[in-house]
Amino acid sequence: MTTGNPILRIIDLHKTFHPGTPNEVRALQGVSCEIRCGSFVILVGTNGSGKSTLLNAVAGTFVPDTGRILLNNVDITRRKEHERAIRFGRVFQNPFSGTAPDMTIAENIALAAKKGSFRGFGLALTARNKEAFRNKISTLNMGIEDRLDTPIGKLSGGQRQALTLLMASWVKPEILLLDEHTAALDPKTAAKVVQLTREIVEKDQLTTLMVTHSMQQAIHLGDRILMLHQGRIVKDISADEKKNLKVKDLMEFFDEVRRKDLIDPAMAEMLRQNYV
Repeated sequence: MTTGNPILRIIDLHKTFHPGTPNEVRALQGVSCEIRCGSFVILVGTNGSGKSTLLNAVAGTFVPDTGRILLNNVDITRRKEHERAIRFGRVFQNPFSGTAPDMTIAENIALAAKKGSFRGFGLALTARNKEAFRNKISTLNMGIEDRLDTPIGKLSGGQRQALTLLMASWVKPEILLLDEHTAALDPKTAAKVVQLTREIVEKDQLTTLMVTHSMQQAIHLGDRILMLHQGRIVKDISADEKKNLKVKDLMEFFDEVRRKDLIDPAMAEMLRQNYV
């Protein structure tokens, strides 16, 4: 995938939840990175590493304690989540998030299609538009293109997640945010949604940030991997490095980080001095 100039700049981001309490969590500790236009970046890390927190910071779920977030050189650090939503597409881990379950498939698609527009809702549900919806939904190969009048809440998790992915990219977003969007699916369905993800991102050249626990997905999707640990980026794997990367290599990186954590700082300094 060809990438261009930086579209997203994250500068020295810090976020601590429940500061000064026994439940204090230093979720982000000085995260800085640049995401180039058209790149597909995979965020990996163990539970509590900060990967989903970083995605939420970009989405505007919370305001960071310090640091800045720039989108196309515009500072969006303190903009509300709903103000950013018009510029982002997002798919959540829960297949039942990100859609209106009591509304029909057609009505949900109509909302996605009019994103950023001031057109009336009814205008998006014309017979002509519904036929366009049907044609586009058929590309999912989920057998739901003839169920436009079915409430979206009646779909299976896999059908709904595939449809949510389509909706998130219906109007090309500046950045597509995927937060473990296959984690709640069975392996067969997850594989299908992964393939749809690849096809949609490549077809529309979408700048994408994707959080995953799956090392297989990290290896086979995207053109860059950012590994987070204890709120910091500890490994930045470029497209060239990633070409020959295997799952065992990624696991070895994790093991190396964990081993370093088990070494007392004083012991680490003593070892350093002995081997200088």
